[in-house]
Amino acid sequence: MALFAEHRRPDMLDLHPTPIVPPPQSERADTHYLASLNPQQRVAVEHGISSLRESAEVPTGSPDRRPLLIIAGAGSGKTSTLACRAAHLIANGADPQRILLLTFSRRAAEALERRAAQFLQRVLGQSAVAQVSMLPWAGTFHSVGARLLREYAATIGVHESFSILDRPDAEDLLDLVRHDLGFDASKSRFPSKGTCLAIYSRVVNAESTIEEVLKDAYPWCVPWAGELEQLFAHYVATKQSQNVLDYDDLLLYWSHMLAEASIARDVGSRFDHVLVDEYQDTNRLQSSILLALKPDGRGVTVVGDDAQSIYSFRAATVRNILEFPQRFEPAARVVTLERNYRSTQPILDASNAVIGLASERFTKNLWTDRIAGRKPRLVTTRDEAAQARHVADSVLERREHGTALKSQAVLFRSSSHSAQLELELARRGIPFVKYGGLKFLEAAHIKDVLCVLKWSDNPRNRMAGFRALRLLPGVGPSTATHLLDAIAQSPEPSRALASFEPAAASAEAWAG
Repeated sequence: MALFAEHRRPDMLDLHPTPIVPPPQSERADTHYLASLNPQQRVAVEHGISSLRESAEVPTGSPDRRPLLIIAGAGSGKTSTLACRAAHLIANGADPQRILLLTFSRRAAEALERRAAQFLQRVLGQSAVAQVSMLPWAGTFHSVGARLLREYAATIGVHESFSILDRPDAEDLLDLVRHDLGFDASKSRFPSKGTCLAIYSRVVNAESTIEEVLKDAYPWCVPWAGELEQLFAHYVATKQSQNVLDYDDLLLYWSHMLAEASIARDVGSRFDHVLVDEYQDTNRLQSSILLALKPDGRGVTVVGDDAQSIYSFRAATVRNILEFPQRFEPAARVVTLERNYRSTQPILDASNAVIGLASERFTKNLWTDRIAGRKPRLVTTRDEAAQARHVADSVLERREHGTALKSQAVLFRSSSHSAQLELELARRGIPFVKYGGLKFLEAAHIKDVLCVLKWSDNPRNRMAGFRALRLLPGVGPSTATHLLDAIAQSPEPSRALASFEPAAASAEAWAG
């Protein structure tokens, strides 16, 4: 049996462009590779490409220049459609280096690029796309933002060698600032470092005020509004002094950079096409970035499903996708993908009934030609322990009817939710494998190595230096803090390191 836990977060990806020459018009093949698409998918893929037959909405010879919103129901082949659109653009003369593909995760970017290459190989042949990065500007909002910030660093007053704090490191830095301000010594309990960072993140990503965020999402923290504002101001100043940015800064700085009209024109002119995946999971800050890049919407394609907007991660809001068509003049074209390739009709009937209860939505009715299958069941239990017992009973019952344990799976929203069931399965001797939990880059020994590298790259990165120094025998918090203070005050960090005299207990390790 397998336990699957889902926990999504934006991954960082350092991107480097690889040139690819778009095919000449004379070498472009026919569109036989589009035959695998259903009619709605094909409409989405062909939208706005002048060399193809246009829909009846637009007169022949007048390409539809409206932005495109693809409402992709669950299991409707969204990834294939978006990848095929990217490949179709290239096959019809678009320069791959002028296509910006923004995704929710690094894995999604890699999957889309791989599938686009497969489609393009059918047109141009294997040799034309082999060993080539076909979409050099494909990645998450955060990774693309980091790359652009480094390119425009001199223009916006940021040092191009800035370090990037992951979530745990950002929490630790905020905790140090919290300690320095004395907020951890308050008579009444001050919000934890994790809560403080979550509030800060929502303020940034929702483009909101501290007061609004506290009222809507953290009402128990309202009495600390003044202190939190002071904490965040010092946190920002500390990051700037150490030349570090956290994940939220990557979007915030990118957005502020595009607020300068000349820079926005320059960055926007680099891309003829901007394709955005999972648009229902974007926040207001990401929407602002997209609108600043392409204010008229030309060349913009966003894909998503308002019915799948179930995450509030980093202040994601369903309003972005619901209001997208009206953000432009003329309004964006909406193409809906309703054919489902993953589920059976009984499951889709239940899903359609639930989706139909939404007071505000894009109309769609998922269907499939897979009509077999039992109706899904909704089971209510008294508590979590009873839920675990029910799942274990169901597993054993299905095993008795011929379904092997390795062919059964339990899905969770978060890794921590599986604890009760894990205990129940172990008690009954039911073997299982759990997928999820601690990520590789979050393991302590991996973070130790990364901090050594980060500190070497940026000696003013105080968090990385503190962790790296503590790895040495005999170096405690006081010694580490003393050295880091000396580095911060010295114009030449290397000199501060060379002249530092550690305690006798750590002298041998320090010399090494």
